[in-house]
Amino acid sequence: MCFGVVLSPCYGKVEEISIQSESRFYEWEPLFAIKTKDGNLEMIQTSVSGEVESLEVQEGDDVIPGMVLAYVKEDLFITGSD
Repeated sequence: MCFGVVLSPCYGKVEEISIQSESRFYEWEPLFAIKTKDGNLEMIQTSVSGEVESLEVQEGDDVIPGMVLAYVKEDLFITGSD
């Protein structure tokens, strides 16, 4: 396994967290929903599968670009297709 992070791409507020600490997630599965300052809902996904190591934000938290949302353990298995 490889360790990684899920980062916020924008300024906003965490509206929804679709994962839990120590749960599995799959590539392109929505992990977080962030409401941006202009009112749009940004869905945060990742291109890998793995397990959540720890969540670093809670619903209602303000975030900025580059802020760590979660630490993850990535699987090295290729599960998607082009």
